[in-house]
Amino acid sequence: MPHVPAETPAFHDLFAAQPRLTELVLAPDGRRLLVSAQTSDDEGTRYVSTLWEVDPAGGRGPRRVIGSDQGELAPAFAADGTLLFLSAREKADSSGGNGDPQGVALWALPERGAAERIAHHPGGISAFTVARGADAVAYTAGLLPGAVDVETHAGLRRDRQKAGVNAVLFGASATRAGGNTLGPDEPHTFVLRPGDAPVDVGSQGLEGGGDAALSPDGSLVAYTRAEAGRAADTNVVVVADAATGAERHALSRPGHQYYRPAFTADGGTLICQRQREETYDTEWRVTLVAFDLASGEETDLLPEFDNWPWPGRAVLSPIPGDGTLWFTGDERGHCPVFRRDTDGTITRLTASGAYAALCVTPDGAALYALRGTIDSPPRVVRLDAATADQQPAFLNAPGDLGRLPGTLTEVHAEAEDGFPLRAWLTLPEGASAERPAPLIVVPHGGPQGSWSNWSWLWNPWPFVARGYAVLLPDPALSTGYGQRMQERGRGQYAGQPYRDLITLTDTALARDDLDPARTGLAGWSYGGYLANRTATRTDRFKAIVSHAGMWNLEAFQNDTDLHAYFLKIFGDPRTRRERYEADSPHLDVAKVTTPMLIVQGGKDYRVPVGQALGLHNDLQRYGVPVRLLYFPDESHGIAVPNHIRIMYETVLNFFDEHVLDQEWRRPGLL
Repeated sequence: MPHVPAETPAFHDLFAAQPRLTELVLAPDGRRLLVSAQTSDDEGTRYVSTLWEVDPAGGRGPRRVIGSDQGELAPAFAADGTLLFLSAREKADSSGGNGDPQGVALWALPERGAAERIAHHPGGISAFTVARGADAVAYTAGLLPGAVDVETHAGLRRDRQKAGVNAVLFGASATRAGGNTLGPDEPHTFVLRPGDAPVDVGSQGLEGGGDAALSPDGSLVAYTRAEAGRAADTNVVVVADAATGAERHALSRPGHQYYRPAFTADGGTLICQRQREETYDTEWRVTLVAFDLASGEETDLLPEFDNWPWPGRAVLSPIPGDGTLWFTGDERGHCPVFRRDTDGTITRLTASGAYAALCVTPDGAALYALRGTIDSPPRVVRLDAATADQQPAFLNAPGDLGRLPGTLTEVHAEAEDGFPLRAWLTLPEGASAERPAPLIVVPHGGPQGSWSNWSWLWNPWPFVARGYAVLLPDPALSTGYGQRMQERGRGQYAGQPYRDLITLTDTALARDDLDPARTGLAGWSYGGYLANRTATRTDRFKAIVSHAGMWNLEAFQNDTDLHAYFLKIFGDPRTRRERYEADSPHLDVAKVTTPMLIVQGGKDYRVPVGQALGLHNDLQRYGVPVRLLYFPDESHGIAVPNHIRIMYETVLNFFDEHVLDQEWRRPGLL
């Protein structure tokens, strides 16, 4: 049933329909700049991807890429300037009709001419990367157990489909990761050159996500591998001969994981992001490292950098012999671009905003990026590649939401341990001492994260449009405040982070344009957990919304797709129960009196549905007013445009009922 908007659409209707810029790519010669936009279909049932040309000089307006179609993903340019992308479009057969569908395949679209399918694989291709200076592509596709090549894999797929079997037999491996059920196919890295059959250079492991890179001349391929039987907090970076698959290096360090490999312009060094995840006794830490491919020696490139080069991929100078690189990382409510020179000097290039999808021009003099802020969706911008604390030049691209229904400011406070705290605060139009606004507090997910960018999930502006102020706090464990912020929160999910949240809330409510008698709290993922824990500790909020929040920590760590990760943080519940007993909200359900709305996806493997059902059952048992908004086919977030509309409408009406004392209004489609 299509969504039928009201005569004057609510802001959350406009928000759900807003094009979302996701990827940005620059041609090797710097002439063409493309952006990918996710747009709602007419029925509001899904987002579809479209590719747009953006003028790098900023003169003309954006236009759709000629010859492209809806649903085309992951654009990249080959060395000769041909546009490559993933698409599920079908290849026409010799009679002019469509052949058998092959799933997602790799297509090539020259600047002038028609698109041509250049690689396909039974079950589809999930990711690819290109060589900057050679005609070579590396792509990720799966092989079934027992398959020795693509042909036997195709036969096994046909046998399973004919028999109606979709069962998976797991061994010593994870069963779910990244919100998806793994298997039965195991991702492999394939290298393709014109005129040659694809070369299988090796398995990425069952959890492989297509994290790969080709050297500029196409002779080497690097990819990450999660090996069965190896500790879950350790992976391997494989560097292999791209023509034969012969391994040159298998780079690894116990207790660390490597991501986002990239070769320097001369092909002699591999740059990776290295992460050491949080454990019971140590904090999470992220840095960039360089592997010398002659010796295998690993060097930390950011030994004195107190924040993290995370989550984006570092961009390397395209000039051979130049060791300059650029990266992004959270910093006090922003996510600037940083430049690292060959001598190790680090310069912050941007004064404000959150940057992603960096692209560097062929001469290394300029950068293109997507820039968002709390009060602006991502936009395409151009930066000088060396100037400190600059403001960007904005380019014409799709995705302008127009004027927002309020203003943005900051709140600063000091924690009881003396640590400086900050938060963003969005204010509705007309908020004043005479008309103080009700306040909704929204802690972010993670917990390693920050309110530094525009959010497509739990965005503050639909609340502001309804007349609410929204506080976006960054408590302990947030990123962008140095390693000390991680140390403050380690081992106490509901300790220091909760105290910081309350401190920032109290500081905000000291303003005369906010009403301390009308407050609510809402959070997603880790923010949902903080919402649940807050409900057991105070009745100061009139209503609380928990979206995909942990409730019973012992049950959660045994069922989540990140079981091994959370077991390291909380400890084995049979031998180390302290953190479960200190931080699991379900143990204090008898203290909850605040009305709650629970939001949950039925296919959420990160925080499985049992957490929401347990919370719902416990609150009913104790007589606490509760509603459960359940999306059977959503996962950890909300991906369907109409579901986004319904979520905001339900949440806003729930807050209107309990914070503003208005009559409950049930959304029409519910």
